[in-house]
Amino acid sequence: MRIEQLEYIAAVTRLGSLRRAAEELHLSQPALSETVRNLERELGVDLLERRRTGARISDEGAELLPHIMSVLDAVDRLRDAAGDQHRISRMVRLGTVNTATVPLLIPTVREFRASHPVTQVEVVGAQQADIHRGLLEGAFDLGMVNHLQGDDMPPGFESTELLRGRPVVCVRPDSPLAALEAVDADSLLAGPLVVMRSGYVMHRFVHRLLGGRTPAFSYSTDGAEMGKLMVAEGLGATVLPDFSVVGDPLERRGAITVRPLAGDTTEVLLVLLRRHSGAVPRAVRDLHELFVRNAAAYEAAS
Repeated sequence: MRIEQLEYIAAVTRLGSLRRAAEELHLSQPALSETVRNLERELGVDLLERRRTGARISDEGAELLPHIMSVLDAVDRLRDAAGDQHRISRMVRLGTVNTATVPLLIPTVREFRASHPVTQVEVVGAQQADIHRGLLEGAFDLGMVNHLQGDDMPPGFESTELLRGRPVVCVRPDSPLAALEAVDADSLLAGPLVVMRSGYVMHRFVHRLLGGRTPAFSYSTDGAEMGKLMVAEGLGATVLPDFSVVGDPLERRGAITVRPLAGDTTEVLLVLLRRHSGAVPRAVRDLHELFVRNAAAYEAAS
């Protein structure tokens, strides 16, 4: 058994495809497939389910995956202890819901890059359920998700609260809603509304806020970034956590602004997750600590 065999399994699991894993690892697909087959024969277990649409970890492989990741983490720690500063660190993968705050994410990644010049950071926008699954399967090292006040934290993860904010109405400055001190549900229903698709926390919140009523016209989109662009282009208003809008480049340029929701006291939490593991690579720990530190500075400045 060789370390690269375990790295290949981790790459195929993360990317969901032998072809994409081969491209990332700079191998031919037959060579990658044969290496994985040799490991499967040695272990006596089919680690992957191979389909025409791609490859995914098998049920038996999923049981072994935490052990595979622990070995890879141990190798990282060994290399760190040896002081090998010239090695190319493995990529740190961050899954984030699209309502996570750009003013926190971008500065943190930039600062991490300055202190870890050879470590790549992959930022993947995904729904909350996909982030949970990716963390458990090893596809993500960290996950940034939103929770509404009163939601239970998911089991099996270390959860760190980064930010606490409130849902707000995001509008163009020339929108009639921008003339209001606070926006109520009836005012939202009267105009076009950009809503997050089902599966996002803010979709659930808006459905609850409107009591199941539907607006005069609505768009559905996948995440806050597209929602803010649609608002800036005058297609309607949307409802997002305040920390997703305040400080955003569009808000700083005056293309969008926010108004509070009348009579609503709901809190939204931005939470950083990582799977329970006795071995956390140094780069992942460092990125985690940067998010915590920068979130504290962000809240202090707000």
